[in-house]
Parts: sequence; C-alpha cells; structure tokens
Amino acid sequence: MPHWSVYTGNSDPHDGIDRLPEPPPWRAFDGEPVVPPPRDADDEAAVSPDRVHRARSYVATPESVQLVNAALVLRRPLLVTGPPGTGKSSLAYAVARELGLGPVLRWNITSRSTLADGLYQYDPLSRLYAARQAAWRERTGRSGAEEPVELSGAEGVEDHLRLGPLGTALLPYDRPRALLVDEIDKSDLDLPNDLLNVLEEGQYEIPELLRAARRSTEDATAEVLADGSDAPVAVTRGRVRCRAFPFVVLTSNGEREFPPAFLRRCVRLKLRRPDRAQLTEIVRAHLDTPPGEAEHLINRFLTRAADGELATDQLLNALYLTGVAGLDADSRDALAEQLMPYLSTTADGDGF
Repeated sequence: MPHWSVYTGNSDPHDGIDRLPEPPPWRAFDGEPVVPPPRDADDEAAVSPDRVHRARSYVATPESVQLVNAALVLRRPLLVTGPPGTGKSSLAYAVARELGLGPVLRWNITSRSTLADGLYQYDPLSRLYAARQAAWRERTGRSGAEEPVELSGAEGVEDHLRLGPLGTALLPYDRPRALLVDEIDKSDLDLPNDLLNVLEEGQYEIPELLRAARRSTEDATAEVLADGSDAPVAVTRGRVRCRAFPFVVLTSNGEREFPPAFLRRCVRLKLRRPDRAQLTEIVRAHLDTPPGEAEHLINRFLTRAADGELATDQLLNALYLTGVAGLDADSRDALAEQLMPYLSTTADGDGF
C-alpha cells in the first residue's frame, strides 16, 4: 500500500490514524476549543450487536481500501454507491473500528430530511414552557395570568438544543469522527448541495445561540449536548468549526444523479456484487458453515442473482437458518428459495 495509507481493511484495531499525513493546505481546519475524542462506550446506540458484528466481519476489497485512504488523506467525503446488500454502510463501521474513531454518527436520510436536521435540533416550545415555569416560580402567590419571561444571553437556549450527527461530526475534535450519511439518494434535490457547502467549509452557525450571544455581556459560551452523548460540549458564540475533518461516508443505491459540483468534491467508490471468491470470504467471516453446504448455497445464490437483484444478507440468512435447522438437501433448497426472493420485480415477477 502507499506510504500514506492508514486503513488496512484487515479489521484489526490500531492507532494508525495518528500517522495520518497533514491535510492539503486548502483542507486544513483550526476549530477551537479542542474536544477530546469519545470512547466506544459513550454511545450505546452505536454499538448494537449488528453493527459491532458487521464492523468486525467486514471484508474489504483492494479498491475500497485505497479509496478510503484517499478520502482520509484528502479530507473529502467518500461517496459509496452500489446495489443493496453490498456493504456500503458496513464500511463506515469497519473503518471506525479499525482506526479507533469512536462511535459512528449515523444520519438516515429520507425525502423530508433537511440540512438543519443533520446540524442541530432546537425546540422553542419547550423553552417557552420553561420560561413560563420560571415566571410562575417567581410569582408564586400572585394572582393573574403569568407572562412568559425572556431569558437573557445563552441561558435557556442551550437546554433546548441538541447537535445532530452532522453537527457533532464537525465539532473541533482532535481526531476525526466517523459520520455515515445513509441513502443520500433518497433526499430532496437541494440537500446534496446544501450538505456540500457545509462539508466544504467545515463549519456552521447556530442562529439561536448567535442571537443570544449578541445580548450577552459574558463570553457567550454555551454547553450543548452532542449526538449520541449525554456529555455537553462547548460552543462559543454560536459558531462551530472542525479541527480534524471527519471521515464522512455518503451511501447511495444509485436511484438518482448528483450535481457535478457535488461529485467533484467527493471521493467516489462503486461497490459491485461480490463474486464467488468474495462471497466465500464473506461467508467465512460471518459464519462457521461447512464448506460443502456453503458452496452449494453460494452456487444457488449466484444462479438466482443472474436473473434478479439479491442481497448478500439473504445468502447469510439462508446459510444460518438451514445450518441451525439441520435440513436435508431438498428441504434446504426449498427453504433457501423462500429466503432468497428477488428484491425487485424481475424474472419471477413476484418482487417480495
């Protein structure tokens, strides 16, 4: 591998991220105050059994290893495209585990997702309610309706604001965080370019904290909660700027085209359907299946995949269940047929 490579793809954790080359001059960031990196245990939601297993058993290809390293060195997002079930999202967890980047920050995209959703969430109604409660406590014993009290400075705002996965990834950590933006092709037309601007600049503002800072005579540093953590982080005068650019994985099933300006700022990785050798290695990494049984179902999977869209998960499910059930050959084939339906209306016309 090139001398600047830090990700090996062999799934063994190491501290290679500390040997990452300096960023290009146009991708160097200097955000402050420095935030220490989190531990894996800091976000239990990010270390579910499924995600831990996939991170440990992910089988990387030489192309994916090379392009992951390119994205890390260039401080650019990695756009990963490919059919469902080819390991696009698992790649982010595998890289984070090997390089010790902490819990993966995950942003699942829908057609209603906006840039603000990824940056932070602010609940003005809960703040208004809190202000009314404060007024009531101050006016205990007085009659008449209570008027809401406008809290000064950042006080009161930060308690009703939480950073989203993108907003958290751009905090000034001294080591990169891993951010998975899953299925970005499901977004509306504006989100890719909106996201691109923030990732290009490596920074963003929180207007609610900016307004509070203008009214404050103090240093206007707010303690806000980050995504996936109950530990507050400091945000000064409503501005957040990264220090170590995060490792950003954008996944797409190829359901839409992206603007050229967006594409040219991403490192692009296209994952293809695994071949026989890759499937054999994937099965070996996930399951302790006798070679004969695995080969039979792998052949069946490849034959069916030639006529329609299948996911590797379906093969793993079939192998696991037929192994647990201890079925004979005919029963195993019948069960595998049911567990490996086509993901779209193709050869058999049935879809699911």
